[in-house]
Amino acid sequence: MLFAGAVTGLGGSLTLSQAPSFPPKPPSAQEPEAENPGLPSPEKRMLDENNKNIRKKVERLYQLAAQLKEEVDKTDSAKVLSLSLLKKAEEIEKLAREIKNRSKG
Repeated sequence: MLFAGAVTGLGGSLTLSQAPSFPPKPPSAQEPEAENPGLPSPEKRMLDENNKNIRKKVERLYQLAAQLKEEVDKTDSAKVLSLSLLKKAEEIEKLAREIKNRSKG
């Protein structure tokens, strides 16, 4: 019986000292965001920058369209097409294409 008690005591101490310990989890791509919630992800920063760029180009497009309208109102386009009018129209087309392509991603 003495032997059985020693084995039981020994067995009990082994189970306590050999409690399963898990190795630390390797850092994943998602964890840095959880650690630093104030910092946006690179994808979010790129999308935000793209959005700002599109807004800036749309504002420029609006300004050019307004200038083109003013020039058309001032001149008789049935008789004369000014070079600046054509250049503004081409710049508007180019800017509209850039906005369209950037919006597609």
